[in-house]
Amino acid sequence: MPTTWIITANAGRARFFSEDGPAEPLQELEDMINNGARLRAQEAETDQLGTLAAGKSGHNIGGAQGGPAQHNAAAGAPNSQYEPNQTPAEHETELFAKDLSQYLLKAQQEGRYQQLVLSASPQFLGTLRNNLDPHVKAVIKQEFNKDYTQVPVHQLREQLQAAQAKSAG
Repeated sequence: MPTTWIITANAGRARFFSEDGPAEPLQELEDMINNGARLRAQEAETDQLGTLAAGKSGHNIGGAQGGPAQHNAAAGAPNSQYEPNQTPAEHETELFAKDLSQYLLKAQQEGRYQQLVLSASPQFLGTLRNNLDPHVKAVIKQEFNKDYTQVPVHQLREQLQAAQAKSAG
């Protein structure tokens, strides 16, 4: 019988289980923690403007008259409304999804599983899906848009079966 891995994940944690058969108990293989997600946003943001940044220095640049804000705008400095494409938290989530994807690909190439059941929080599932290798995507037999990372191992199969019955019915 093919080995099925069951993954439960969110942006901060992923648990990997192996299922050798429907009557066999699940075996927890790995519990990965995304330490970056646990950092406070200000700790993760290393590129913040500090008190010595030119925009806050009060010095005129190039001898122009007027306040620094006027001159900085004319000089093409980024305005204070600039928003990066990703927040630090989104970046950490993306990196964690890439780590999980690499782990799953390597394990698949090593023949450690043949089928995959994926369960992740709604916010994380899309990010993870976008980072999965096509070979890994091809062996996903079920997906659940729900976070089961806190469910005890002895209750996980029951929770997944209940979710499957609910979505089928």
